Amino acid sequence: MMATRGRFITLEGGEGAGKSVQARALGERLVGLGLNVVLTREPGGSPHAEALRKVILSGAAAEFGPAGEALLFSAARIDHIDNTIEPALARGDWVVSDRFADSTRAYQGAAGRLDNAFIARLETVALAGLKPDLTLILDLPAARGLERAALRRGANGSADRFEREGLEFHETLREAFLSVGYAEPQRCAVIDALKSERAVGDAIWAEVRRRFAFVFSPEGATP
Repeated sequence: MMATRGRFITLEGGEGAGKSVQARALGERLVGLGLNVVLTREPGGSPHAEALRKVILSGAAAEFGPAGEALLFSAARIDHIDNTIEPALARGDWVVSDRFADSTRAYQGAAGRLDNAFIARLETVALAGLKPDLTLILDLPAARGLERAALRRGANGSADRFEREGLEFHETLREAFLSVGYAEPQRCAVIDALKSERAVGDAIWAEVRRRFAFVFSPEGATP
């Protein structure tokens, strides 16, 4: 008997929005329901993609410009899908990813000013029809997100390739993510990430329960 295909949830948003923390928290809650969950991230999530992550976030690829970076992200995404995401979904596992294709739309598309048609062609090749079942867009003002990112790094940490960009770049990112969320409400939900970590997690959980109500017991018990 073939396994029921799993579900694919992505978390998107600017720097310091809390995606990694909330992805882990969501994964724990899903596991509490007895589901098999694969937590992953982009760029990365598979061995070859993790190698490309180091190149991209170090800034070594910046000299190739937004188009070159978008191609590297897409190459990493193909490996990620082929070796991590698709096998997990085929097994019936749920996949929770910290970033996915919408980040390329925002970072290289909107902020990098790449043509929408170019981004769309890359998506066609890289995704091969795969789309998240739900995308949670964690939204907060760009300046606040950069403050959080700096606190996370600490005094001895160094900003990555994108954290080093100016406020205008990050404000453009925020607008881009919101545009995606409002343009595709059937797939996306915008979450207020200015709230406390617990409140954001509860808002995410409420949205997941609403979108995937068939998974939960009639009594609506929460793990």
